[in-house]
Amino acid sequence: MIDYPKYKKVLFCADFSENSDIAFGYAFGIAKRDEGTLYILHVMASPEVYPQYVKGYLSSEEWVKIEENHRKTVEQRFEEKYLSQVKDKSWVKTIIRSGREDEEILDFAKKEGIDLIIIGTQGRTGIFHAFLGSVAEKVVRRSMVPVFVIPCKKRKLYDQT
Repeated sequence: MIDYPKYKKVLFCADFSENSDIAFGYAFGIAKRDEGTLYILHVMASPEVYPQYVKGYLSSEEWVKIEENHRKTVEQRFEEKYLSQVKDKSWVKTIIRSGREDEEILDFAKKEGIDLIIIGTQGRTGIFHAFLGSVAEKVVRRSMVPVFVIPCKKRKLYDQT
């Protein structure tokens, strides 16, 4: 008989999209079933990732204010979308990081000893995928732990756009 692996540390990557909300159900269920810890991570853009938007248009003080406001908004969204669904929050931790999404996800997973990463896709295809890439794809390619990818529900099976 095969023993099912226990995932004691489950990382859910939240971008607050509709598909991310669906992925949360999987992350919550797996962490609860295995009596593990559920980490909810959101990665914000940072000036180092998008310097073209900052240097020519915003001062570093303005960027700090924007980042502080965004952080407060993220904390509110954690509560509204995810934590409000959890009775016992003692096994759930929220994390906000700043940087490039795939790098921050993988760095956190390594440092925290994560057993499973759960991430939803945005369903970008064609030119949008070529220019913007896929965070989920980058995480899958470089992760040292299993990655559970939840596909975009709105995407057609053979979408050629």
